[in-house]
Amino acid sequence: MKWLLRVFIVIAVLYATLFAVVAVAMMQPPVRFGQFMKRMPPALVWGLLPAQSMWLRARAGTLAVGQEAPDFTLPRYKGNGAVTLSAHRGVRPVVLVFGSYT
Repeated sequence: MKWLLRVFIVIAVLYATLFAVVAVAMMQPPVRFGQFMKRMPPALVWGLLPAQSMWLRARAGTLAVGQEAPDFTLPRYKGNGAVTLSAHRGVRPVVLVFGSYT
């Protein structure tokens, strides 16, 4: 009976370690999280852990309705220069679209 308890404790410790490692990785910038996920089996992360709710908590953000968006700079599509949100503030509305068209 002791061996069963030990097996259960080992599995619980491994699960808690996996949970903590993935949770910390989800709080990293998207590029670093992508590098982490390249090395992790997706079935392990998305199948064994409550990854969807972990992801939503990690990416919840702190903005409230009515607050100004933080300033950011992104490279232009064709690579010539960059676009900064603050350059458009108060001039015209800005709409951000993220996704894939493939």
